[in-house]
Amino acid sequence: MLKVKPLSSLVKVFSDEEPKAKSFDRVSIFRNEKSSMQIALMSDVDCKLTAGINSAMGDMLKAYLVEEIYAGLPLGKGQDDFTLRKDPGMFPELLRPIEGEISLKAGAWTSLWLSTEPKGELPSGEQKVEVSLQGDGVDEKVELTFDVIDCDLPKQTLKYTNWFHTDCLSTYYNVPVFSDKYWEIVENYLTTAHEYGMNAVLTPIFTPPLDTRIGGERPTVQLIGVSVKDKEYSFDFSNLDKWIDMCHRVGVEYFEMAHFFTQWGAWRCPKIIATVNGKEKKIFGWHTSATGRKYKNFLSALAPKLKEYIRQKGIADKVFFHVSDEPYPRILRHYRKASSIVKDNFGEFKIMDALSHYKFYELGIVQYPIVNNNHISDFLGKVEEPWTYYCCGQTDKVSNRFFSMPSQRNRVLGCQLYKFDIKGFLHWGFNFWYTRLSKRRVDPFKETDAGKEFPSGDSFVVYPGQDGKPLLSLRLKVFYDAFQDMMALQLLESFIGREKTIELIEQGIDTPITFSEYPHSDEWQLQMRERINDAIRQQLKK
Repeated sequence: MLKVKPLSSLVKVFSDEEPKAKSFDRVSIFRNEKSSMQIALMSDVDCKLTAGINSAMGDMLKAYLVEEIYAGLPLGKGQDDFTLRKDPGMFPELLRPIEGEISLKAGAWTSLWLSTEPKGELPSGEQKVEVSLQGDGVDEKVELTFDVIDCDLPKQTLKYTNWFHTDCLSTYYNVPVFSDKYWEIVENYLTTAHEYGMNAVLTPIFTPPLDTRIGGERPTVQLIGVSVKDKEYSFDFSNLDKWIDMCHRVGVEYFEMAHFFTQWGAWRCPKIIATVNGKEKKIFGWHTSATGRKYKNFLSALAPKLKEYIRQKGIADKVFFHVSDEPYPRILRHYRKASSIVKDNFGEFKIMDALSHYKFYELGIVQYPIVNNNHISDFLGKVEEPWTYYCCGQTDKVSNRFFSMPSQRNRVLGCQLYKFDIKGFLHWGFNFWYTRLSKRRVDPFKETDAGKEFPSGDSFVVYPGQDGKPLLSLRLKVFYDAFQDMMALQLLESFIGREKTIELIEQGIDTPITFSEYPHSDEWQLQMRERINDAIRQQLKK
């Protein structure tokens, strides 16, 4: 006997538990929208099934089987109770493209995930999807409906960067940095990142000094070539040129230049490799002072050449720079010195850093703070261009996307970004497949917590496919649903204004939405989006 149950994309179907959520077989979307539904499956005997999918959407409808992945550290420090499970174990996570038969293990639930992935525009109107499941005495049919509104979502205006670690790609696939295969794999992953909202990319002009133990180093991915002859610097931008052309080719518009100083304090320089009198040498790194004369002179030599290149490339309004990630109050005076060096050289560009402490902004040291979402209330209404982020430390009440968290907690971010008119979002781990501080590589299919240091799901949202292309997580799909909610809200605002749009979001709830207060309900999330879509339909009829 086969049990089947159609569900929304917000349900996580665990193998050892029948999903309690209500059946869900219909969703309204826009012509260019990625949207998902799923069918939970459980057979009382081991069996193999063939999934036949009949739809007018053709190859714009993709089918995946949801696989569970082990979470060794499901909870972060201080994590609240809005979580699914607290113990280490298997969590629904990986979307494996269906190729051939589906194998079901007796008594174990799994999920068939169906996702619209438009190439151009989906056909408008009610798009029926018939899924037939056949084999081993099974003959079941399930019908789903994607109700496609005859309109497109607007272009994403939110700047979004999810730190893109090309050294992890080089390490996992065992390909030399800057080899043809390296560039091919990088472009594959960047294409997927852009397809799911990333329009800004961490650009390793020098090997980013991120998540690196003191005295250690990550593989060199430095895009700017440096030569030193008779104490004079010269620079080669050919690899940076190749990088920017690749980004433009896949649709990425903004360039987040790697930090000029080490993380959590700006005490030292990033690793910089140069050809010195014909020999390759590390000229800066942990062994050199961040604010010493030698590094200042280097940046003074680099700045006019890099700025000229940026202007010639036509990206001067698409670039932003960093000083050091996540400074803390005890190092304020030192950070100010490092910041002044960057401002002296690149002050005409936006300079921004991830930040928790308001004083850095109040004193004008950080002009464009990227504030974690559990501290953002201190900054709202005071910052010219508000950005936010979350990572391993955002565990209490706020949105995040760990394995252990309900998908609604992932998706609610969209209406929060809209309501508070957030201009940018950052996350540090698109594909970080090392342990914390990059001490060793990990197999992301088996070790999802960076060596028991970060909650499972914090450090990556994609998995390495054998063909040099990424495999998706359901968390990435749901995260992009949040962005699409935001875009639908922006579309509605263009018709009825911001105030009425926010009223529609909060209709029927007692407490206004903040970054820490919001309904903990799949049903509310889905109904809210349907209200927005219905309101847009009414406007389109006028």
